[in-house]
Amino acid sequence: MPKQPAIPGLCDAIMKKITRCEQFLAEMDAVVPWGRLLALIESHYPKVGPKGGRPAMPLETMLRIYFLQNWYALSDPMAEETLYDSEAMRRFAGIELGDERIPDETTILIFRHLLERHGLTEAIFAEVNAHLADKGITLRSGTLVDATIIDAPSSTKNQARARDLEMSSTKKGNDWYFGMKAHVGVDVNSGTVHSLEATTAKVHDSRVWDELLHGEETSVWTDKGYVSAEREAAFSKEGKV
Repeated sequence: MPKQPAIPGLCDAIMKKITRCEQFLAEMDAVVPWGRLLALIESHYPKVGPKGGRPAMPLETMLRIYFLQNWYALSDPMAEETLYDSEAMRRFAGIELGDERIPDETTILIFRHLLERHGLTEAIFAEVNAHLADKGITLRSGTLVDATIIDAPSSTKNQARARDLEMSSTKKGNDWYFGMKAHVGVDVNSGTVHSLEATTAKVHDSRVWDELLHGEETSVWTDKGYVSAEREAAFSKEGKV
């Protein structure tokens, strides 16, 4: 007698393993002060979408996508594609595939520019760090300093017929990239990002240094792009190795 097929989705619901991505996003969902961050942005966020007529995407959805971009170094096009591919990320962003709109790369770009234009990126991370401090989570041991390139469309086949003026080209290894660069300072114990600076891609990593340190580190971890004789001597003198 043939085996009766299982109810679709039931086995998956029972057997599904919690992935690292799901675990990380669940932890971030619990720790990020979403209400406080939404209050910072709400007065700047339009009620109508960028193409006019249709209501704008929910602000919290766009903010959560912005965090996903920073955590996973996603360009605007990759953020859109990842939302289609990843159920965990859609769930984190509050999007149901099929009955909700998934914002396209232009909508994601416009939201990112809105935050930058009103100086909200710095305010967001300051608010997150203040919230962590309120919870007794301190970032004072060591800092990992690094930078990552976030690709942007280099084509001029768009409404403005031009490249994004806030982006630039850079060469890494044998490959050329066009976009921006995110410079981050990460607490080595908790993995929490405590500092973030954004520049065009051509800005060398070593030019963004002091902005990524909170000043109370006992150690700094970085790659050779940040190393100089002056910095090495200063940190050796202070016992920060």
